[in-house]
Amino acid sequence: MNFVASAFCLTALSYGLARFAYGLLLPYIRDDLDLTAAAAGWIGGGAFAAYCLGIAVALLFEVPMGERRVAGLAGLAATLGMFLVSSSQTTWQLGLAIAVAGLSTGLTSPPLAVAVAKGFDQGNRPRANGVINSGTAAGIVVSGVAVLAFPGGWRELYAVFAVLGAVVTVWLWFVMPTTPAIKANVYDQWSINYVFRTGAGRLCTSAFLAGSASTAIWTFGANFMRDEVGFSDRSIALAWIALGIGGSAGAATGLLTDYLGIRFAHRLSVSCMALILVSLVGATVYPPAGFAIMGLFGAAYIVATGTFLMWGIALYEDRPALGLGIPFLILALGQTAGAPLFGAVLDYAGSATALISFAIIMGGAALWSASPGKGGPETILD
Repeated sequence: MNFVASAFCLTALSYGLARFAYGLLLPYIRDDLDLTAAAAGWIGGGAFAAYCLGIAVALLFEVPMGERRVAGLAGLAATLGMFLVSSSQTTWQLGLAIAVAGLSTGLTSPPLAVAVAKGFDQGNRPRANGVINSGTAAGIVVSGVAVLAFPGGWRELYAVFAVLGAVVTVWLWFVMPTTPAIKANVYDQWSINYVFRTGAGRLCTSAFLAGSASTAIWTFGANFMRDEVGFSDRSIALAWIALGIGGSAGAATGLLTDYLGIRFAHRLSVSCMALILVSLVGATVYPPAGFAIMGLFGAAYIVATGTFLMWGIALYEDRPALGLGIPFLILALGQTAGAPLFGAVLDYAGSATALISFAIIMGGAALWSASPGKGGPETILD
């Protein structure tokens, strides 16, 4: 349990604070650094691109380095990145700092998945992974509460987050199960057969589309609430807390997939996100609905990412780190493309067009789901 708690906190640190707090604090950052929506989107996309790089590094070096060292590197990247954000004075400095912070998210999940696979029996792994994955929601709540307490002080908040990062990194280092590093050529672990494994195409297509569309909330959600819905800084922070509280439902993803199956839970959660993006347009007419909409999106997103995680691990049960890494990598590639695209559409066509367009993209992700199979990992996806 000590390991699960520390892994939960590392996820909260890297995803909730180092990565997604940027979207919450973006209105303040844009005011201070005079960022356009397009520039903000490119910076957000850079964080997701760094996330992709982090996943690739984690997958390549998990065997020769051991999962404990990779997880420790994730904590260090989050801590350093947030410290650099707190001292950024230009757009380029901010972009580099956000990218370093985003690197941590890619480094986080693969070693934790391997540790769970080694430390838990098959019946308890989905629940452990679901709890750890829901750490994202906890980090989002912490960032929202912090903004309520210190509105506008984005530099100071990132500095405090960096201190928390150092504490979590040290804690994880001492409780993470130790696996001896293996001297090996990292390229020996890979085979083209992994890429073309039956079902991988459906998984990657869905993850890319869902990741791309999710940037409407993760990068521009707070900005939309302020500029289009008319939320005050306090209301934006409360909406972000609702987003995180809703995401805490992700802790029950393992139970949900036990009863509904990964396939149905995936389609349900992704379809809900598509409907939520459309309904967000209605928040401009009835602003209080914005709180419920954000909470529902948090729940749907964390459950959806949990189903991607379990779908990938089921598909690659012989390589759990790869099974997690592939869908999360493709999810991040979608977010890398989606953030600047949404910013451009927002600048040139307005918020309603941008949200509806990205809801259609999200709906496309629900059409691609696990297909039934016989005799292989896919059979457990029904």
